[in-house]
Amino acid sequence: QVQVVESGGGSVLPGGSLRLSCAASGSISTITAMGWYRQSPGGGRDLVAVITNEGRTNYADSVLGRFTISRGNAWNPIYLQMNSLKPGDTGVYYCNAEIKIGTRGTINSWGQGTQVTVSS
Repeated sequence: QVQVVESGGGSVLPGGSLRLSCAASGSISTITAMGWYRQSPGGGRDLVAVITNEGRTNYADSVLGRFTISRGNAWNPIYLQMNSLKPGDTGVYYCNAEIKIGTRGTINSWGQGTQVTVSS
């Protein structure tokens, strides 16, 4: 069992910066990847950035070069450093943990979401 809690959202002017944080608890050794997703207008969640337990990263094209995902020891915390923010970055950002469950595969644990608003 893994739980994640994110924080760090807020309102910022275009061109500003925010840093989101996500803390994991529980069976941390079972985590295979953690990442950040933004809620879409239809209610789905789209990848922003992800980092695996092997250190590999992937980013959405829209944030590449502006956002950076990083992790601390034992996945605590993970960060999303958000620079050069644009109004199009506005949305609810969710932390996600991919969890291995023995030989049965993987499941996902989601945080509660944190609001990011970029406007003048």
